[in-house]
Amino acid sequence: MAINTFARKEIKFLLDMEQYHGLMEVVGEYMNPDKYCVGGKEYGIYNIYYDTPDDFLIRESLAKPYYKEKIRLRSYYSPAEPDSPVFLEIKKKIGGIVTKRRVSMTLAESEEYFLTRKKPRSDKYITNQVFTELDAFLDHYPIAPKQYISYQREAFFGKDNKDFRLTFDRRLTERRYDLSLNCRSYGNFIIEKDRRLMEVKVSDSMPEWLVRKLSELKIYKTSFSKYGRAYTDFVKEQAAERRIYTSGISMINNKILLNRSV
Repeated sequence: MAINTFARKEIKFLLDMEQYHGLMEVVGEYMNPDKYCVGGKEYGIYNIYYDTPDDFLIRESLAKPYYKEKIRLRSYYSPAEPDSPVFLEIKKKIGGIVTKRRVSMTLAESEEYFLTRKKPRSDKYITNQVFTELDAFLDHYPIAPKQYISYQREAFFGKDNKDFRLTFDRRLTERRYDLSLNCRSYGNFIIEKDRRLMEVKVSDSMPEWLVRKLSELKIYKTSFSKYGRAYTDFVKEQAAERRIYTSGISMINNKILLNRSV
């Protein structure tokens, strides 16, 4: 089993194609492609997000608290087979700093874990520690699969600083049904086909060359959550169709208002 942990800032930008191509003109000078992206190759990321029956986790996240957390199951295969590796992740944001802890297992093992809490055997202390954290999360929140999100990603890391990462995501796809990684990737697009979601992932500050290029191309940071955007679109659709939706939500002038106390 593998384990990954980190703490970093994640700064997001939405790019049109002119901005994307302008930035890519200089990325190769300062960054190397991820090992899965050599030669302009992309890779797919496929996620199932878990939440409570009343969608408390995503509603709390959209309220922008100082501390928030979420849990998701991630695969790099679509569709995933029972013996395909998947990653169960807890992601937290505390005062702008993002931390992620994850354990790997097979898809079949992840289903067994959610059903019975049976864990794959491991003699690694850190792996068992993360499972303890996952157990506590599941004890606190009555969660179930609620949202599928996938996308295609280009990823780069700094030539002089491998902790500095730059990712570009496209074909952000969501659905709130067929919530299993053994289903193929399909659904509704979250952003337009000709846009890219860029994430700057750094442990300290952005390099000077990137700051200059962002200013030159008039690229400005934005607040963007893939799960949050998918959920917001879902609520708007429910309101437009005059359906009854989760308590704790109201709409005024086409804006969603969230009651964090629910």
